[in-house]
Amino acid sequence: MTEKSPETPGLDAVPALELDPLIDDLGTRIIVCCGAGGVGKTTTAAALGVRAAERGRRVVVLTIDPARRLAQSMGIDSLDNTPRKVDGIKGSDGGELHAMMLDMKRTFDEIVEAHAEPDRARAILENPFYQSLSAGFAGTQEYMAMEKLGQLRARDEWDLIVVDTPPSRSALDFLDAPKRLGSFLDGKFIKLLMAPAKVGGRAGMKFLNVGMSMMTGTLGKLLGGQFLKDVQTFVAAMDTMFGGFRTRADATYKLLQAPGTAFLVVATPERDALREAAYFVERLAAEEMPLAGLVLNRVHGSAAARLSAERARAAAENLDEGRIVDQGAGKTERGGSPATEPEPEPSDLATAATAAPSVRPAHPVPQAAPTADPAQESAADDAEHTEHGEHGDDTDVRHLTAGLLRLHAERMRVLAREQRTRDRFTALHPEVAVTEVAALPGDVHDLAGLRAIGDRLTAGR
Repeated sequence: MTEKSPETPGLDAVPALELDPLIDDLGTRIIVCCGAGGVGKTTTAAALGVRAAERGRRVVVLTIDPARRLAQSMGIDSLDNTPRKVDGIKGSDGGELHAMMLDMKRTFDEIVEAHAEPDRARAILENPFYQSLSAGFAGTQEYMAMEKLGQLRARDEWDLIVVDTPPSRSALDFLDAPKRLGSFLDGKFIKLLMAPAKVGGRAGMKFLNVGMSMMTGTLGKLLGGQFLKDVQTFVAAMDTMFGGFRTRADATYKLLQAPGTAFLVVATPERDALREAAYFVERLAAEEMPLAGLVLNRVHGSAAARLSAERARAAAENLDEGRIVDQGAGKTERGGSPATEPEPEPSDLATAATAAPSVRPAHPVPQAAPTADPAQESAADDAEHTEHGEHGDDTDVRHLTAGLLRLHAERMRVLAREQRTRDRFTALHPEVAVTEVAALPGDVHDLAGLRAIGDRLTAGR
């Protein structure tokens, strides 16, 4: 006899994530929404920003989502690298909302312009290798998101920054980016390229020719001599800035570990999304990042949850097969055989059909002889049309009801699957606070929709 496995704990076994106290706490300065792609991070970040602003906070929402849904939902024509104020916010106590979209290249340009002399900055910005690096080097977007976050926090113009993290393939690329860029800048390849610039003059060129002849020859064949020259020129111009990149990245990383930061992992109740969410939770714990909880987004529900999928499906099959019929209350049968019963009068048939059109006689009723009375003819015709029409309506109602029952059965199967997937996550991470956000019937396109999401985010369980 096999031992029965213990029942998987449900949502009641984990703490409830309460978001209003989080956004009302003036000690909360940064909220980072992270999660797999397509789970609603952008909408969640925007909804939290709207709600926090309307509860009195001065908020800026930083999005890295290229779909530009945030701008559309906030009534802004377009977002760019400059925070723009959102109109229509019903804030109290000076609450305001600003929104911006990360421009990766422009952020890199701003760093160069801020930390290099004008002539050197111009040389860097015009360098072909820099233009390629700033537009698409692996990890540049994530690094620039960290840079922009550090810039916003340093300005101290807003008391809450809500970050919508990049749609990365890897779960937490934006945390890895500073380390990767630092490793790139500290790597042997870069140091070797920087060496001639540090030695300078003819000695530098001699070093380059002797110490790098083999490497440059190989790279020149692979990448092209002009490209390698552009890289060397870029490295020479950026030499004084490399240390600043690492310093600022380390400072921002520590900022994310500070008590004023809260991470929200956003997921949908699907297997892949919650698998990614579990990885996020474990990675954040390993990096000692403060996790506030899990936002389980687009959760389905039913107002008729007491009707199981099995019962709904069985009822639909019965309706289709005609096993469920209306039991009309017809006339009680008189005593005696039908042969001895008086024939019904035409006027009696018309009255009975009109009064109870869904009840058919057990035996065919003989047609009445034509009569000269127009009123009786009209009543008989109306009765016949009503009888056929009512039975057609009954058939349509049965088909419609059966279809609705099947839709309900499918909805209940979806609910059961979502609950099983969610419960597996909570069983693995019972310490993580969770809030569920019911799915909206349509997409969010405006501030009213963001407010509705905010209400659902903070409604509790």
